[in-house]
Amino acid sequence: MDWIDSFQLYLFDLDGLLVNSEMIHYQAYIDMLDRRGFKLNWSFLKFCEVAHFSDVSLKEGLYSFFPSLYNQEPNFNILRKEKNEIFLKLLSSSKVDLMNGVKKLLEELDKKNIKRCVVTNSSNIMCDIIKSKQPTLKTIPNWITRLDYINPKPDPECYNKAITLFAKKGDRIIGFEDSTRGLNALLKTTATAVLINPKEDILSQGIRSNKVYHYKSIDLMLKEKNI
Repeated sequence: MDWIDSFQLYLFDLDGLLVNSEMIHYQAYIDMLDRRGFKLNWSFLKFCEVAHFSDVSLKEGLYSFFPSLYNQEPNFNILRKEKNEIFLKLLSSSKVDLMNGVKKLLEELDKKNIKRCVVTNSSNIMCDIIKSKQPTLKTIPNWITRLDYINPKPDPECYNKAITLFAKKGDRIIGFEDSTRGLNALLKTTATAVLINPKEDILSQGIRSNKVYHYKSIDLMLKEKNI
């Protein structure tokens, strides 16, 4: 039996795992802050380390880096809304690529008709734009987006909702994340947790369990599994 057949439900994060859209989020924050008079000189790696740690780490990081930003706008939801408006414009005009190995994995799951679901913090409109740019993503029939749950990752609500909706009793479930924030959500569910991240030391950064399979890319994971 192929490794793929060992699981009956596959759960996927979206940004940074299936598609390389994290760079667009990064640029959207730079542009939002620039419009308010702040120059964010973080590298992309630094941005990801801060943004992916917890649900409040980016808010705390930006207010700490720019103390006067809080005085200008203490409601981070307003800043996030401004950023999302910029992100949608950038996303519409930007190239969005699948991450290495994603196309092959999704095609195999589709061919075998194995249940699969995206569980993302992105909105419906963001997902629709991304799917229009990468039709392979349309082979995933089920999507849990930000409007479908209340508490964001690392709360497991979104993943538990997907499991409740799509798993049958006795199903083996596997979930894939690229961030510590998302992984900590997965670890609070019944799913086998897989971290896809090129950093060697990522598992030492806020991961509360050693029950994690770590691969640098989906492509390398598939090669190890002889797929």
